[in-house]
Amino acid sequence: MQKVKKQQQHKKVIFKTVCTFVISYLIFLILWIQVKDYYGKGILFTASHLIAGIKDVTFEEITEEKDRDIIKATFSPLRHGSNILIDIPLKTSSYTFNAPLTFAIMASLYLFIRKRGRAYGEALLILFFVHLLYVFSFEAKELTKVFIERGLEAVSNPRIFAYQFLWSFTDNMVIRFEPFLIGFYMFIRFRNKS
Repeated sequence: MQKVKKQQQHKKVIFKTVCTFVISYLIFLILWIQVKDYYGKGILFTASHLIAGIKDVTFEEITEEKDRDIIKATFSPLRHGSNILIDIPLKTSSYTFNAPLTFAIMASLYLFIRKRGRAYGEALLILFFVHLLYVFSFEAKELTKVFIERGLEAVSNPRIFAYQFLWSFTDNMVIRFEPFLIGFYMFIRFRNKS
């Protein structure tokens, strides 16, 4: 008798979780389509200011190509005058395409975690820093490539390798699995013990 009740309870929890996931995914997808360009600009703006100090460039501006989902960051090298401008185009959806899925997984874990405010706060910070790392490493890789091609920077194979590896790892591993990594982190770190 008790086994039957537990099975019914488990079925209810599974049904609630699946419904929460599906409904929240649709809602987050619709909302994300509306806000992803603003989010992309904010990430690009932050990463561009960080890379400006490391690569010895001045961050000039952000421009947007509305039809193609591309945002460009424009830089000028400090040591060779400001008459050289370098545009680094970046497709926003190349690193934000998983965000609605991540949010839906986070929402579906609501029944299974404690300290929900902290759990969601940490998960959103991880998501933000993963996206920031993606844009930062992409800009570093592209600026290094352009500087070497134009003779503005000496060829440094370890530096090229480091930027290429960081961007490739972030692009091919972290961005692709980010929803599941964040969901796994939230569940392991904040799961209900009962």
